Amino acid sequence: MASEVKLSKLVQDNRSILEIYQGEEYIKDKDVLVSDIYRPGLELTGYFDFYPAQRIQLLGRTEISYAARLDHDIRKHVFTKMATKATPCFLISRSLPVPEELSDAAEKAHIPILQTSESTTYISSVMTEYLRARLAKRTSIHGVLVEIKGMGVLLTGASGVGKSETALGLVQRGHRLIADDRVDAFQKDHNTVVGEAPKILKHLMEIRGIGIIDVMNLFGAGAVKNRTEIQLVINLVNWDPKANYDRLGFQENTREICNVAIPQVNIPVKVGRNIEIIIEVAVMNFRAKKMGYDATKTFDNNLTSLISKHSKEDTNEVHHDD
Repeated sequence: MASEVKLSKLVQDNRSILEIYQGEEYIKDKDVLVSDIYRPGLELTGYFDFYPAQRIQLLGRTEISYAARLDHDIRKHVFTKMATKATPCFLISRSLPVPEELSDAAEKAHIPILQTSESTTYISSVMTEYLRARLAKRTSIHGVLVEIKGMGVLLTGASGVGKSETALGLVQRGHRLIADDRVDAFQKDHNTVVGEAPKILKHLMEIRGIGIIDVMNLFGAGAVKNRTEIQLVINLVNWDPKANYDRLGFQENTREICNVAIPQVNIPVKVGRNIEIIIEVAVMNFRAKKMGYDATKTFDNNLTSLISKHSKEDTNEVHHDD
């Protein structure tokens, strides 16, 4: 788990929507420790009992217009108290004018001031999502992550079972690679896990007998994606004729990743089975179940109905013989 995000990195990664108003020389020394963004409303009235100074302080139209109504000395006092050593930066939305008192207080405390032309709600959402992704709990998984028909699928299995070769076949069929061999996963929220490739492995794939290939250069930009939500785990296992595989689909397995239970399907691998097509069907079947259609339940209902029908016919025959 990352303990902080460098403010310089945040500005660099979001330079299309952020600009530095003042204090560029202080940015390299600032870290962001929490993902929550704070809008200092009560603090402008003088209430600082629970002021979360360690958050990015976002001032929008409401805060700036309220501050403009305050007396100069009050504004100076309030902004001086807000500018603490723990404060990573001030962020002004909608390209609103920066109060002179805030500029002075930030300069004295060596706190950068950033500006954006975006709305307050939008920039708050973007910054929160960015920080959550980088401050979230992370784990490394041995496997291959692909996006099939818009769904993030993690391929797992023992070394040599054919995960990378299967993923390559899926890419050739129009699906997208996110990560090969190692997947970095983090929890986005209580029910969502996102996976991405380590920087050193981004867009790369290892194929035994060929070596390292660059999937984006070989298949184009549409064949890769930087990250995706992990919605299904497909565990590839070597075929064992003595094993009792699920043939009807009644078994419901899960795998826990970052404290989130992800549905898992076990698929046996052997010569002659087209694993790519089987995986595509598994994904479509999983999506159908999420939409409310379960072929297994349909089969079960049909079987129950058939048994009931034959039972009634047998009963009628007995009564007729009597």
